[in-house]
Amino acid sequence: MKSEASMRTDPAIAQKRSFWAAFGPGLLFAGAAVGVSHLVQSTRAGASFGLSMLIVVILANVIKFPGFRFGPQYAAATGHSLIDGYRRQGRWTLVFFALLTAGTMFTVIAVVTLVTAGVGITVFGLGPLLEASVGPVAGPSVVSALIMVLAAILLAGGGYVWLDRFIKIVMPLLTICTLAAMFMALDRIDWSWGAFIPDAVILDLAGIAFCVALVGWMPAPVDISVWSSLWALARAKHQPRKPAPRDVLMDFDIGYWATMLLALAFVLLGTGMMFGQGLTFENSPAKFSAQVVDLYTTTLGGWSRPIIGGAAFLVMLSTSVTVIDGFSRVIAALVVQLRLAFTPQASPPDAAIPLEGDRHVYRLSFAILCAGALAILVWGMSSFTALVDLATTLSFLTAPLLAFFNHRAIHAPQVPREQQPGSAMTAFSWVSIVLQASFALYFLWFKFGPSGV
Repeated sequence: MKSEASMRTDPAIAQKRSFWAAFGPGLLFAGAAVGVSHLVQSTRAGASFGLSMLIVVILANVIKFPGFRFGPQYAAATGHSLIDGYRRQGRWTLVFFALLTAGTMFTVIAVVTLVTAGVGITVFGLGPLLEASVGPVAGPSVVSALIMVLAAILLAGGGYVWLDRFIKIVMPLLTICTLAAMFMALDRIDWSWGAFIPDAVILDLAGIAFCVALVGWMPAPVDISVWSSLWALARAKHQPRKPAPRDVLMDFDIGYWATMLLALAFVLLGTGMMFGQGLTFENSPAKFSAQVVDLYTTTLGGWSRPIIGGAAFLVMLSTSVTVIDGFSRVIAALVVQLRLAFTPQASPPDAAIPLEGDRHVYRLSFAILCAGALAILVWGMSSFTALVDLATTLSFLTAPLLAFFNHRAIHAPQVPREQQPGSAMTAFSWVSIVLQASFALYFLWFKFGPSGV
């Protein structure tokens, strides 16, 4: 039996411990991603366009990969978040990211909590009670408010540690349920070559607009790369030793490609259960969520409804919590970085910078974010799917610029040369930026140009 001293010096054991020290932020990324983009958009994609959406999902994940990966890579290499990398690129970069965050944060939180509320209403059978007490329109908003309160309690009690433990339970559960339902739905799908060819309807304005909305959050908005860098720092803070950069990247890679596989599973599930049957998704979050849960129970059987419903609600709850936590962390870090950018005399450039910002700013941001999202749900939402498409389209249009910022950050002088991407990944990053920018410009031309509306 090995002594503790020999275990510390054994390279294999040390490497394994280093990986487990880094393991967690990748699953948090998956928890934030596997929500609206998967339960809603990927399922809608399969139901509306069938197998032709598989290539769109694969391309979206592959093209956006470098921009996402550079977030935890920058944190592991420098000990700072990507927001620090943005500040070092100039004030305009930091201000742009701050404006982008301010312009999307309320809508994004409103969307994810609304979907979570819809799943909760379906799973716990709250529909009749809500209709009798507050009415069918206000019901989802009331449940969304309760979810935000629950998120505040959970984060106040456990912070990052709670997030890390919770996501390691719910993500495997939903993955198993989704893959089981997908395999049972495969025999309902037409696997001929013609089924993979996009229908003409996908090339009209409505079809392209849907693809844009799908890609915008597939697997997630690119600004979540900043969250990944903050989560990587939070994970390292709770470990006795700093995780090795290679293990931080391995953790991210596992979470990232797992989200793509789940997205493909949801497309196949939507294709097998709804495509070509004349069915459409409801515009109500509660009714839509009931349809998604029904997709599982129709394939697996009625016995699975409590398990599927419970897993879907827990995953959406984790998405809501990680999204609110992510935006709150970003705002707290932005306050620090904006102060450094506009009052450089207050602290020299290379001074120790707080990694996560002030905890009081985090809590205040949490409260403001929830209040703003509730205001949208109460007064600004006329259509559930329109709200989803608006948020995802904004993410699609800003993705190439954020990917460019991340590329510049990871190749900056403060990143040790040996921790920077190799030539192949660097070239891949440039190609992905050009492709994302080209797609965004094409969509704008198609929508507002001579042939648009």
